[in-house]
Amino acid sequence: MKGLLIDFNFSGKHILVVGGGATSYRKVLRFIDAQPKIQVVSRTFSDEMKKLHKMKKIELVKAEVKDTEKFIKSLKPKPDLVIAATDDHKLNTELAVRAKSLGCMAYAIDNPKISDFTLPALAEIGEVKVAISTSGKSPAMAGILRRKIEKMITEEDLLQIRLQYYVREILKKKVSDQKVRRKILYKILRNERISRILKEKKFDEALEEAVKIVEEHKICGNCADSAEILKV
Repeated sequence: MKGLLIDFNFSGKHILVVGGGATSYRKVLRFIDAQPKIQVVSRTFSDEMKKLHKMKKIELVKAEVKDTEKFIKSLKPKPDLVIAATDDHKLNTELAVRAKSLGCMAYAIDNPKISDFTLPALAEIGEVKVAISTSGKSPAMAGILRRKIEKMITEEDLLQIRLQYYVREILKKKVSDQKVRRKILYKILRNERISRILKEKKFDEALEEAVKIVEEHKICGNCADSAEILKV
């Protein structure tokens, strides 16, 4: 069965993490920006975990999990997601199984088969996020591919994304036809002059050129075929 790469919205959700070490810390970082409620349970905590706690990003609970069934059933309120991130493979598997039986989503760091999802390597450049998954077969290779992708995305690409966002907002107010809006956006995306300006990091000038293209469509709005101006 092929997996799906889905960007879940964990804002305001309750995430329980069992394990306070380096691996657990890296997994916690993947969720921090979404601002969920994160509770970490462990006998000991890394310095990084303690720093997050001091910053009020996470809650730390010092405890040892021995009876997984009793532990999961005692959780109130029921977490939306349980992450088993200890150095004990058997414990991680048991925690995931118990959590799923309670109706929680579960992720065991060393058992992708029992987990409801995997956490792919994530390339982040500005506002761009690219997930790379090897279906758990080679985390090391996923990391290598992530670094390659990060080198491929240029500052021009990031500025183009910003430009497209601004123009989309303008078009929503000026052009009611979604198909026409899409054609205008692609015309701007493929415009060589705008690309050249963005390479020179002159965003405001590029925006001016993009607005001209939008206005050209407005002027041609009464043409027999207003889509003519959108041809590229």
